[in-house]
Amino acid sequence: MKKKIHIIGSGFSSLSASCYLAKAGCDVTVYEKNKKTGGRARQYKKEGFTFDIGPTWYWMPDVFEKFFNDFDKKPSDYYVLDRLDPAYQVYFSELESIIISGKLKEIFEAFEEEEKGSSKYLKDFLDAAKFNYNTAIKDLVYRPGVSPLELITPVTIKRVNQFFSTIRTQVRKKIKSQKLIQILEFPVLFLGAKPSNTPAFYNFMNYADFGLGTWHPKGGMYKVVEAMTTLASSLGVVFKTDSNVEKICLDDKGRTTGLIVNDKFVESDIVVSGADYHHTETLLPAKYRQYSENYWSKKVFAPSSLLFYVGFDKKLKDVSHHTLFFDTDFDEHAKAIYDSPSWPEKPLFYASFPSITDASLAPEGKEAATFLIPLAPGLEDTEELREQYFIKIIERLEKLTNQDVQKSIIFKKSYCVNDFIKDYNSYKGNAYGLANILTQTAFLRPKIKSKKVQNLFFTGQLTVPGPGVPPSLISGKIVSDLIIKTHFYESTF
Repeated sequence: MKKKIHIIGSGFSSLSASCYLAKAGCDVTVYEKNKKTGGRARQYKKEGFTFDIGPTWYWMPDVFEKFFNDFDKKPSDYYVLDRLDPAYQVYFSELESIIISGKLKEIFEAFEEEEKGSSKYLKDFLDAAKFNYNTAIKDLVYRPGVSPLELITPVTIKRVNQFFSTIRTQVRKKIKSQKLIQILEFPVLFLGAKPSNTPAFYNFMNYADFGLGTWHPKGGMYKVVEAMTTLASSLGVVFKTDSNVEKICLDDKGRTTGLIVNDKFVESDIVVSGADYHHTETLLPAKYRQYSENYWSKKVFAPSSLLFYVGFDKKLKDVSHHTLFFDTDFDEHAKAIYDSPSWPEKPLFYASFPSITDASLAPEGKEAATFLIPLAPGLEDTEELREQYFIKIIERLEKLTNQDVQKSIIFKKSYCVNDFIKDYNSYKGNAYGLANILTQTAFLRPKIKSKKVQNLFFTGQLTVPGPGVPPSLISGKIVSDLIIKTHFYESTF
């Protein structure tokens, strides 16, 4: 008899898990509280403009390839990928920016032009980063986080010092230019932590950046969601949207029996939650929750975000598809996120102008833009604060790129802490889950299998392996492998 598995949420990790479990022969249903699948990777359309509400960066293409290959498919069966060149642009002051090419040779040249001798160090740094990438992505991150022994391999034993040194220490050994330092430290933001707290081993993100490149799925990141939803449906997965899970039901032995969805009971053998981990446990009686409120309050969370989706009535100049504005103090902004949570006085911000690359995302002659300011989770969120910070960044954009854009705004939509809570039940409105610092790595993260409830599993950015889209795909595979291993002898699936 087939195992009946119900998955809460339809983000990348849930979509991934649903595909693997359906392939294994399970009867899989996904419940999504919002109107469309995708979780935080939803889409917003208005007046001919299209925006990715969530992730906008397509990194680690090999992880996507591996996922689809597991089902004898390729990403190209579902969407068109373009490698961006330039990959991105970083502004440091008025009309002063460094463009990161899509070609490694040109990246070395850009570094050398900024700081003589830096290209040699960059090459050595990337060689080490590539080694770590292969160690991590081809082995370590696919482990379920149940034991510290998972991190002990012949390779990691020889490089154990990398877990006790930091990205910041490693980057600043040889590089002196503050601009180049910021470029090398920037990829750590995808792990949800600051460079001074992130183990040096995670320099593999730099290889993901420079070595594997930055890509764009034509039509936006939501095309990946559509691809995974299509694949899952072809495998027999049933999707139910506008379906809010209100309770996880248990028998007197502490075993899952089903869910209350929109006030109705649905029976299930196994429950997998790709929703917010903290929120999921509130759907259980208190005695069956693994982690207390005190536990969550002490965790280091990745940032929340203030986002703006803006339609412009003209094409913008002197910006790239991905543009970073690092013209203010990186460390001061980081303090406002991690050390003394507050709205940053002079925020760094990121902007995506995908219509530069992809004409389908904006009407002809117009520009679609997404702006993002990283924020501490749990901050006060008001319309007045949102507007205040929009003016701050738009005036900086005008100054740094020497152009008037405010008069060209057709519309703007904001998204911040309150929205993350309302739409995703996100703990304190965080956007990316738990930060990947040493004390929150691998087996030290919240467990993928509940210790208190039989047949309850978790997946996504609050458990292993961590935040980001590729790790979410991997998390879905990890949880499905664990379920199949746990229940294989009970059923032939």
